[in-house]
Amino acid sequence: MSDGGLPALVAALQQCCGVSALNANRRARGWSRPQVITKLTELAGQTAPGPFRGTKELLRGWEDLGVRPREYTVRLLCQLYEATPSTLGLESPVPVALASAPPAGMAQPDPAHDLAERTRRAINRSLADTTVSPGELDLLDDRLQTARCLYVTAPPEQMIQILLRDLQDIQVLSAERQPAATQCRLSELTAVASTLVADAMMKLGRLHDAQRWYETARLAADDAGNPELRARVRVQAAMLPYYYGPLAAAAQLAREARLLSRGRPSPTAVFAVAAEARALARLGDHDGAKATIRLAQDLFEHCNGGADNDAWAFPERRLWLYLSGAFTALGQTMQARHAQQQALALYPKDHSGIDPALLRLEEAMCLVIEHNPVDALQLAVHTYSEVPGPHRTAILGARAQEVIDILPNQLQAGRPARQFAQALALPAGRA
Repeated sequence: MSDGGLPALVAALQQCCGVSALNANRRARGWSRPQVITKLTELAGQTAPGPFRGTKELLRGWEDLGVRPREYTVRLLCQLYEATPSTLGLESPVPVALASAPPAGMAQPDPAHDLAERTRRAINRSLADTTVSPGELDLLDDRLQTARCLYVTAPPEQMIQILLRDLQDIQVLSAERQPAATQCRLSELTAVASTLVADAMMKLGRLHDAQRWYETARLAADDAGNPELRARVRVQAAMLPYYYGPLAAAAQLAREARLLSRGRPSPTAVFAVAAEARALARLGDHDGAKATIRLAQDLFEHCNGGADNDAWAFPERRLWLYLSGAFTALGQTMQARHAQQQALALYPKDHSGIDPALLRLEEAMCLVIEHNPVDALQLAVHTYSEVPGPHRTAILGARAQEVIDILPNQLQAGRPARQFAQALALPAGRA
């Protein structure tokens, strides 16, 4: 590297941070340890007679613990950094036989003291060492915020690819030793992104994958230690058993999230209570459902639900969506229709997500309850067919199938219902 300011930056890093020359040379170039290992491996493949088998742990020992790599690796490091062994602090050790004895009267070095001092300095350097700057964390946060906004309307397949790329970048940083505050923030980002991956897989009907990603999100949230985040991951995970069973698990997860929220008004608390309400309603616990509906409405009045275009918020239109599900399951069609109308009025006409379709399918269920099954089937078929192909996923099909399941037997056996059921059985986007 021919940058004339590089030696000065290396010297400054050594002086201000107390790091070794090898460590300072890496930092001056803005490389992480995994990046250096990758570069050394590639360099060895191009020029060296044998493979390079170094790891980031070995590199840490070379940089911070005074361990000298073998000559072959020293040559690779010199080639990578365009430096000499002395510049990198990797001079060949002076043979013991040639080492001059200390002058008479000079105190002999104490091996135990030297070891203690080297260890102390290594610990200090390790505690100060981080490959993540505040700017990098902010950038990751901004990227995830963008993904949260895009998630509201983008197809789940597309979102999985976006989120997995973000998670790969987060994981590279998490694999390195970070200060506690930095690691906590990385765990929070991991929990949010993993939850959205799980949610997208649930929409696609990839239930086993979704379950495993919810578990990963839960581990990350617990590692971060943020009570609201822990609650949010649990209530989000309740969606899987709510749509695909068992319903009791959905109610349990929502209840756990509510308890973690400790009654404090927040979007997550409202989400948890509303999710518990509609699960209880479908389980037949009418009194419990009505009580939690009132609690959800009361909590929402005392908090800001967040922006409509943020998948991590719980705005008014989503509250009405959940109340629609609860009232529909309770058979209270008047209240359900009110909730559906309130929610649909808050969605743009060109909204490409599935929430408006879920609301109209619940409207169809209300028509069945009101003994108008023919109109209910027509509404369900029209609603499903109007959803863009990439959004016509398993979760929507599962809800549409519920409309068929509550139709009178004679209508279920009819040609329109059978054709609709066959369309729901087709792969996503093919109906």
